[in-house]
Amino acid sequence: MQSKLIKYWKSKNYFVINLIVISPIGLPDLICLKPNHVVFVESKEKWDRLSPLQKVWLKRLTKLGFECYVNKDKYVI
Repeated sequence: MQSKLIKYWKSKNYFVINLIVISPIGLPDLICLKPNHVVFVESKEKWDRLSPLQKVWLKRLTKLGFECYVNKDKYVI
């Protein structure tokens, strides 16, 4: 799923960084960058669910004004 998401966001002209190895636990997997625009993306398989910590991070980032997605679906508080 993650490689498909990377291709998807790159096709929208974002520079995509995979944060899995270097980020705190729970932080979304991908950060997608364009000039003056940042999107955080959590990659989930169809059978997988967000952990409580992932929900905390998505909520925190959304409150800070960032767009957050789970796969291609916008995360809404």
